[in-house]
Amino acid sequence: MSEAQITKGTGLRARSSRLAQSSPFQRLVIGLILINAVTLGLETSDRVMGAIGGILHVLDMVLLLVFTAELALRIFAFRGGFFRDPWSLFDFAVIIIAWMPASGALSVLRALRVLRVLRLISIVPSLRNVVEAMLAALPGMGSIMLLMGLVFYVSAVMATKLFGAEMEEQFGTLGASLFTLFQLMTLDDWANIVKPATEAQPLALLFFMPFIIISTFVVLNLFIGVIVESIQSLRDEKPGAEKPDIAAVLAEVRALRAELAALKR
Repeated sequence: MSEAQITKGTGLRARSSRLAQSSPFQRLVIGLILINAVTLGLETSDRVMGAIGGILHVLDMVLLLVFTAELALRIFAFRGGFFRDPWSLFDFAVIIIAWMPASGALSVLRALRVLRVLRLISIVPSLRNVVEAMLAALPGMGSIMLLMGLVFYVSAVMATKLFGAEMEEQFGTLGASLFTLFQLMTLDDWANIVKPATEAQPLALLFFMPFIIISTFVVLNLFIGVIVESIQSLRDEKPGAEKPDIAAVLAEVRALRAELAALKR
């Protein structure tokens, strides 16, 4: 039975499904997630924990119980359909991690409680669409990453040979050149890298400027282009997306042609 059929029913499962999918319920869950995000942030402050640490722990446990109840409601309403939805499985994994003991060897899991905030992605449709688009864009992004890797490797070999002697710390080895070129791509303190190189070799700008332009303004924008195209494609594929009715358009064109023919007579 599909989710639509369950929702249209009159039984307990149908009422549970309508409740889980209702806008007020979704807004309530979003609000609780945001409150939980604030409490998790406050727990990082020693001063706040010393003052109201006990209250924050109790509130955190209450919110976890509420999230668990909400998850149980969705499992009851959708049964097998819940476990066929990747976003529902993501919510399930986040709640399971939150319930795992955070002591001893598993104390690192305590820091993973903040993953509950990521449930906003599965609840807010716009965030979900962006993540789905990024995942759909991975094949295209792989080709761009390969291109970027080739640009970086060739540039690192050239930089090591050209500037390794004068700037051993930045370009003395291939690994150091790769790291420095990545720093240049992010434009982090790039002037303090390029300026000493140009002082040692006045024509160094002929190497650095094309690299910065290609890596920062061309290749990175290709990533943005692929993601934007993926978002648009997913939006067009959505069931609710408006698509032109070809038959209706052709009928209107024929009607216009008939009117024009009548006017000519």
